[in-house]
Amino acid sequence: MNKIIRIGKRNAIYIPKDIAESLNLKEGDRLIVVVKDDRIELIPVRKPSKYWAEISPDEVEKVGEEISKSLGINS
Repeated sequence: MNKIIRIGKRNAIYIPKDIAESLNLKEGDRLIVVVKDDRIELIPVRKPSKYWAEISPDEVEKVGEEISKSLGINS
């Protein structure tokens, strides 16, 4: 999708509504600005949808106790 837009006051760039909606961009979202030669790329910063691993509080406590025990620390 290509559109011609205009740079506003204070060099503001406004993303057309249809483009923002198609990328699910909302007010306050962050974008990475990449400059390559004579081009500008805007890349949305997305939160990871899934983490590499999941761990429960009980597992954290168990590992902490094992580390404390191996170091000779009484908790």
